[in-house]
Amino acid sequence: MRVPIQTQYLQAYGRYGIGAFNVFNAEQVHGVFRGASKVSAPVIIQLTPVARDYLHPEMLEGILAAAEKIYPNVTFTVHLDHGNYKHCIDAIESGCYNSIMIDASHETFEENIRITSEIVQRAHSRGIAVEAELGVLSGVEDDISIDEKHALYTDPGQAQEFVCRTGCDSLAVAVGTSHGAYKFSGGEGLQLNILKEIQQKLPKFPLVLHGASAVPLEEVQRINMAGGKINEGAKGADDFELLEAIGYGVCKVNIATDMRLIWTRIHREFFRNTPELFDMVIPGRVYMNALESFVAQKCTFLKSNNRS
Repeated sequence: MRVPIQTQYLQAYGRYGIGAFNVFNAEQVHGVFRGASKVSAPVIIQLTPVARDYLHPEMLEGILAAAEKIYPNVTFTVHLDHGNYKHCIDAIESGCYNSIMIDASHETFEENIRITSEIVQRAHSRGIAVEAELGVLSGVEDDISIDEKHALYTDPGQAQEFVCRTGCDSLAVAVGTSHGAYKFSGGEGLQLNILKEIQQKLPKFPLVLHGASAVPLEEVQRINMAGGKINEGAKGADDFELLEAIGYGVCKVNIATDMRLIWTRIHREFFRNTPELFDMVIPGRVYMNALESFVAQKCTFLKSNNRS
């Protein structure tokens, strides 16, 4: 069952985090919906512009329409992740999305406000919520690539002004996370003091944490044992800091890298252990089962289980 994302935020604020999972294919859709169903957790299904380009928007939207019928007990929202102006307009016109993200964070503050305000006006006229971003995350994921030295933390004072002037419904903040597997190479962790100050400036306003995958060392090591070459210095969001961030107004927790690591580990081990096999269904089933367990565990960790 689809629900407005504002409804999810209102119920979650200060109590639990909603897992927002990036999907690219049917196996991932099955895994996320099965995991959510297993623990009765609401979820946000995220589609990036890269995913839309990879499978075609109508294919992705058709998969989600089918999932809604297959898993009628799952409460979910469909969200466009990291869209530019054109992506957002296309998503608004498609009628598939409950929520969209306009990412103009690389622009100047005033230009970010101008672009975001226009998207908000268009989206709200269709009953679609808008997530915006202020501050810049470092790292590499999909077609996002930003040198770490240019990463900027979100300024709490600017955040208050930005939200007031744009009318956006949620705000993605830069507080130390990054996209990809190497999230905390500087070892500083989440800037919880910044989150706390933003919450004070914007009480009860839903915040979004991008780059929130955990990047478990065990997954990295198993991938490398099966022929991978991921630096074991890869590090994700700390569990305790993530739970503390939820207390400071983070309602939406974005997960993508962990899902990719599981996919990589399963397929590398499959080809290493059974080089004579070539049936995609075998590792595909293993991946769906593993993803189901991962999503169920993540939602339980975020305390969103039994909230559907």
